[in-house]
Amino acid sequence: MTTTPAALLSIDQPHDPPPRSIYRSPSGEDIIDCHPRDIAPLLAQGGSLWVDIDSTVRSQHAMLEKVFRFHPLAVEDTLNPNSRVKLEEYDGFLFVIIRGVALAASTDDPYDLETKDLYCFLGPHFLVTVHAGPMASVDRVAEQLRRSPDLLARGVERALHAILDDTIDSYFPILQQIDEFIDGLEERVFVNFDETALRDLFHVKRLVLSLRRYLQPSREVMNVLTNRPSTLLTLDVQLYFRDIYDHVLRINDALDTYRDLLSSTMDSYLTQVSNRLGATTKALSVVATMSLPFVVVSGMWGMNFGKIPLSGWPYGFWVLLFVQLGLGGLLLLYLRRRRLL
Repeated sequence: MTTTPAALLSIDQPHDPPPRSIYRSPSGEDIIDCHPRDIAPLLAQGGSLWVDIDSTVRSQHAMLEKVFRFHPLAVEDTLNPNSRVKLEEYDGFLFVIIRGVALAASTDDPYDLETKDLYCFLGPHFLVTVHAGPMASVDRVAEQLRRSPDLLARGVERALHAILDDTIDSYFPILQQIDEFIDGLEERVFVNFDETALRDLFHVKRLVLSLRRYLQPSREVMNVLTNRPSTLLTLDVQLYFRDIYDHVLRINDALDTYRDLLSSTMDSYLTQVSNRLGATTKALSVVATMSLPFVVVSGMWGMNFGKIPLSGWPYGFWVLLFVQLGLGGLLLLYLRRRRLL
């Protein structure tokens, strides 16, 4: 993997920031953030090299083709924000696409997700990561490698493991927030009967389904990294990727549990609404039943005729009142016996 000086000059833009890089030579010498034109000689020397490229910087992205000579299809995928999560093996390197997730801090919705794709090129002695703009998981691993570059002495595969592990672990803080929401949901639904709980429940359920949709392809990628034989991944290194695969399974099981809990809570909430509506309807039915004799009797004795029974009797009003109350009571007793109320 060599390049010409002209090619190096074309990617060396004076105003563009250089890519982040860490190199560990076979003799144990460490070089941090070297000049872009020095990356090709370092590749030729062997050792372990990690280069982190921001795809929004054109001069950095051009290195994928002009310095590393990666396949054009893989380079094209790094510019597509909708690339699917996958693992492909090319001649001389593995190409991995993984999706990182985080809660969006720029929106008012506390359950809104933002995602960012991470593209990894793994070769015999080099690791190239590509992403658009800052990425928290890569920044954390970069800080760790700056403090302890000897991690690269164990192989670039271990650096890849650290980055993928941190990217998958970004799911856990979101799961913790969902867990806290579900803990308070029972009191909101069954004690306070908070009407806004249903709206938040829908938002969180959408969040859980989105996380599950983003995680499923990562599960297949980690399964391949763990079990598929490869000249770039030894069995000892695959043991570390098995740990990431276990994390993916744990997250997937937790998301399935949360989905079931949210669905059952939603059903319970709707059942409670139905029960409250039934109780209200029952109370109105009692009132309507008690009012029926008053409407009928009062309507009959309120007709405009000259002679109406009991109209001249001084106790006629009280007699009709007790008759109406008695009829209402008999109707209630009849309906209760027939289990209609």
